[in-house]
Amino acid sequence: MTRWTRRLAVAAAAMALTMTALPALAQTVLKVRPFGDLRTIDPITTSDYMVRNHGYMVYDTLFAQDSSGAIKPQMVERHSVSADGLTWTFVLRDGLKFHDNQPVTAEDVVASLKRWGERDGLGQQLMGQTASLTATDAKTVTLVLKERWGLVLEALGKPSSMVPFIMPARIAATPATQNITDPVGSGPFMMVRAEWSPGARIVYQKASMYVPRAEPADGLAGGKRANVDRVEWIIMPDAQTALNALQAGEIDIFEELPPDMIELVKSNSRIAVGRLSALQGVMRMNQLQPPFNNPKLRQAILRLVDQEQTLRAYVDDKSLYTNCPSFFMCDSPYFSNAAWKPADVAAARQLVRESGYAGEKIVLLDATETALSPATLVVAQAMRDIGLNVDYQAMDWGTLSSRRTSKNPVAQGGWSAFLSGPAAPDMWEPVGHLALRSNCDRAWFGWPCDETIEKLRAAFTMAPDLAGRQAIARQIQERAVETVPYIPVGQFWLVRGYQASLKGLLVAGLPVYWNVSK
Repeated sequence: MTRWTRRLAVAAAAMALTMTALPALAQTVLKVRPFGDLRTIDPITTSDYMVRNHGYMVYDTLFAQDSSGAIKPQMVERHSVSADGLTWTFVLRDGLKFHDNQPVTAEDVVASLKRWGERDGLGQQLMGQTASLTATDAKTVTLVLKERWGLVLEALGKPSSMVPFIMPARIAATPATQNITDPVGSGPFMMVRAEWSPGARIVYQKASMYVPRAEPADGLAGGKRANVDRVEWIIMPDAQTALNALQAGEIDIFEELPPDMIELVKSNSRIAVGRLSALQGVMRMNQLQPPFNNPKLRQAILRLVDQEQTLRAYVDDKSLYTNCPSFFMCDSPYFSNAAWKPADVAAARQLVRESGYAGEKIVLLDATETALSPATLVVAQAMRDIGLNVDYQAMDWGTLSSRRTSKNPVAQGGWSAFLSGPAAPDMWEPVGHLALRSNCDRAWFGWPCDETIEKLRAAFTMAPDLAGRQAIARQIQERAVETVPYIPVGQFWLVRGYQASLKGLLVAGLPVYWNVSK
């Protein structure tokens, strides 16, 4: 070794010692109290919103919905459709990589869409109209339809459960009835699987290999820029504990701040409060098991539930709720109140008598940390008041989301009903509608089964214009009043509390954490 190379070696060693002696660069950490817990990481096998929100952290989509509701390219660079409307071609953006640094290919897209199409209502409709879905080359996906179908982009860009997220083909090869366990995704954050502690914490870190779009973030579309190094979801079932943590600066965001706590933070200049997008309150009934396999009894509950009374159990502020006598959101172009009748306790009692109800136990599940827990208590008492045998069972959301998958009788751990709040995009139109779908075992939990609604949903996709689609939506509304796939309990808005110093927090209809800076 020469004198010069020895000097270089000594200098390098000294620098290495200096570097190890220096403290590590501080990471920017966004701490969030989510509304519930994460029990699985598969956004295709469940419609649980915690899993959907996880999906938006770790995956990207071909298309996305901006703040105006328009569908915009996301992982797609360009797309085209043939003159006859049957052949769609999608070309992926350059530089797309999964978290294992493997390139995103057209084969990954095909495998992901096929798996999604087995479980999602809109995906099922799209796949039913598909003649072929193939990877033409590494970056090109070709979709050939059997006949014109007007909701291709709406399906590929649907914003809420179940979202057509793009995952590696090796993971998408998992049967759609089996949960995936590998969190490798295509989005702006990576899950730190080793730090996932159910009931305590879920951790994500910035995905350095992710290449965002050049456009500014807009709703769920545009550039998904991870401006923090880590995002930690800290599970705090007790709302008061979460509020204390927010006011002390121990967390940055409190998702689903209870309305009765809004006044408590208004005097704190360091805390801001913002209204999120609307949800529809839903009472879902298990139609596979007695007593709600009886449509007459479901009709009785539809006449019993008073939306005003039920929603005021959640909030008294009229700006945060509205009565909506429809199976569609009130601001949807497909809103219809056809065949709807006002709440009437006497009429509900008469329908109970006509149903032949014989005192069967009704197991009503309640996730006590969610917004609709107070409403669940109101509904439980209303059912008792008309002579129904209600077994109210309180639990956390993670337990409820697992319990509701059971098709067993109540004596074997099953359930009869629960209340939930699907987001507006899931309740907007008939095909993607989470709770109207009535295709038996393939439907959402509760498993309604009605051939007429399914035929009308299929016809909706083939209608030539808005007026034709609106007419079909009205027919679906009328049929739903008769079959009662679920009980709409009104429309309401969630509220989030957050540190006022945060910058770039998006209002996207669901909680997302790209674009946020501290």
